[in-house]
Amino acid sequence: QVQVVESGGGVVQAGGSLNLSCVLSGRIFRFNAMGWYRQAPGKQRDMVAQITTSGNTNYADSVKGRFTISRDNAKNTVYLQMNSLRPEDTAVYYCNGLPGTAGWGSWGQGTQVTVSS
Repeated sequence: QVQVVESGGGVVQAGGSLNLSCVLSGRIFRFNAMGWYRQAPGKQRDMVAQITTSGNTNYADSVKGRFTISRDNAKNTVYLQMNSLRPEDTAVYYCNGLPGTAGWGSWGQGTQVTVSS
């Protein structure tokens, strides 16, 4: 059974940092690109960062230079280091594969990130 477990969220003041983790089981993790997504209240879910199997990364303009995505294939885990957090980063954060790929699957419960001003 496929499982996705995100963790590491919390409440932090603007300018602070958080490191999110996502463990995936039941998928061929090491053969697929992965992404972090976020959804703020009343807004659509958008991708904020993605990483290929070889470690190449891409970021949404809004987080470029502040967030870093990484992966540990041995642990089936993808990470999101978030620095210089802003109130507009407040959202539920999810991980998943990329749409249309074998790594794409069911959403997990996400992890809440709240940044206070």
